[in-house]
Amino acid sequence: MTARLNRLICRFDPSQLDTSVSFPAPIGDSVEIELPGLSLRAAGPDVRIGATQRQMLVQIGRPALRNAALAADYAKAGPGALLAPLLNDASAFADELQGRFALLWIDLDRAQLGCLNDRFSTHPLCWATEGSALALASRADWVPLADRQIDPQGIFDYLYFHVIPAPRTIFRGVSRLEPGHLLDCGRSGVRNDQWWQPRFTQTPVGDVRALKARFVGAIRGAVERESANAGRVAAFLSGGTDSSTVIGMLREVSGSQPRGYSIGFDTAGYDEMEYARIAAKAYGVDHREYYITAQDLVSHIPAVAASYDQPFGNSSALPAYCLGLMAKADGYDKLLAGDGGDELFGGNARYAKQKVFELYQAIPAAVRSTLIEPIAGADWATRVPLLSKACSYVEQARMLPLARTEQYNLLQRLGQDSVLGQAFRSLADTDAPLQLRRRVWDGVRADTVLDHELGFDWRFTLADNDLPKVIGTTSLAGLDVGFPLLSEELIAIALTLPDAMKLKGFKLRWFFKEALRGFLPDEILTKKKHGFGLPFGHWALTDPALRALSRDSVQGLAERGILQAAFVDALFSKLLPTHPGYYGEMVWIGMMLEQWLRANAPDTRF
Repeated sequence: MTARLNRLICRFDPSQLDTSVSFPAPIGDSVEIELPGLSLRAAGPDVRIGATQRQMLVQIGRPALRNAALAADYAKAGPGALLAPLLNDASAFADELQGRFALLWIDLDRAQLGCLNDRFSTHPLCWATEGSALALASRADWVPLADRQIDPQGIFDYLYFHVIPAPRTIFRGVSRLEPGHLLDCGRSGVRNDQWWQPRFTQTPVGDVRALKARFVGAIRGAVERESANAGRVAAFLSGGTDSSTVIGMLREVSGSQPRGYSIGFDTAGYDEMEYARIAAKAYGVDHREYYITAQDLVSHIPAVAASYDQPFGNSSALPAYCLGLMAKADGYDKLLAGDGGDELFGGNARYAKQKVFELYQAIPAAVRSTLIEPIAGADWATRVPLLSKACSYVEQARMLPLARTEQYNLLQRLGQDSVLGQAFRSLADTDAPLQLRRRVWDGVRADTVLDHELGFDWRFTLADNDLPKVIGTTSLAGLDVGFPLLSEELIAIALTLPDAMKLKGFKLRWFFKEALRGFLPDEILTKKKHGFGLPFGHWALTDPALRALSRDSVQGLAERGILQAAFVDALFSKLLPTHPGYYGEMVWIGMMLEQWLRANAPDTRF
């Protein structure tokens, strides 16, 4: 299987640039240039090049344009039509673009290089500086540096987040461009600016019926755009609200029977194939099911782990990869995914949980401070069964929302001192993940806690986790992928929708479901969210081959000095058998880290 990769590798040194040269125009869909001060290679299925004699644009992805006149020019002339507005004002021009894209441009007259990514960084750009030179690539492991070293801080961040969020990467000195950012390099140095930042407002809705029609129309239009000129298009189908909406709209816009791919788990509490079958029946889907096994994990884990440009620990990557392999074998070119609906329209259970904690603030302050909190803080109260739950509620209700989520972090709960190797831990700033979380939270432009949570999840759940999971695994399988529920029209609705229409009482994503009532089957509207979560911990206990792979992998981290040997022993002998669902997550992220290191940095030791 050949991975579907877009390769961009560039090294730019304005102090050494030969500005007397000219670019050949037009160039096409690949370029390779070696000049004093400029080394550039770009090629891939989504790469297009536009150039004049003095300027060049490398485009990754297929952006749509809001401006009709510019869109017409672009349709005729290709990426070269974007050079003039881009060079005039890159930040303003970027806001005209929609969809998945990354752009890099070079202006010989100004001895300047610039690049920018889309609102969710779905085509990543990674960069570093060496002296006056900027080294840049579409993957962190491709950034052209003389000396690339593993950064212990990147490993620590991975163990904390289970991914390595931007701007850090696994490599020392190599940064990943954060979503909606623009990088500029010239003789005055490198500047990193944010060209897009969402602003949430609580805008009253005068005509709910009209808004519902606009919302449904936006989904239909997004599915149509994502499936146009894309070859043979199918869709993931988990049986949840989002994937069912996407495949139902695919049926409408295509006018033919859509193909849907679903994953199943032959383990109680994990399988929800029945809901995928309900959606398939409702929309006449040509339905393909695959029940993943422990043997599939043993077969695919090394390749999936090694394929990412840095360690990646989302366990649902394996089911997504298996479905991607099926779709590719069946002759499909692109899969549509339903990611984004929860984060745009209030569908995660913790949003409702936060509202439960907000009820505490409605109690008069005098009652809280003089009666409730003294009792809740007393040692004896925590030992009384019914009171202990009330004490826990009060303790959490008094926390800020961000602090409350921090206490559930797996690494924090296990205890860094007992988990991490002492020498390794001394090399990392253990407060750095918290500082990043707080920076992102404080940077969300919103007036309510719910909108702060949504903006926070747009970054950590979508841009850093779920989207790289789907993009990485479908690319490895040789497929393109689209995300219709992240269209700019739907983002605009989400940014202005009042809290009460996202979370009505404790009903999650109320507006989304009401707008699609009658389109989605009732069983799917009322089901609980599940997704592609793996029963990995249970399988690691019962399947000998998977247990051997996972134990050998995590033991490798102890030999590298990243984890303590005593913790690894306890993890497999005591913790995992006691709570396989919970501690299986620690085994998984350790296994994926070690598998990545074996393939990409085998000599790593601390």
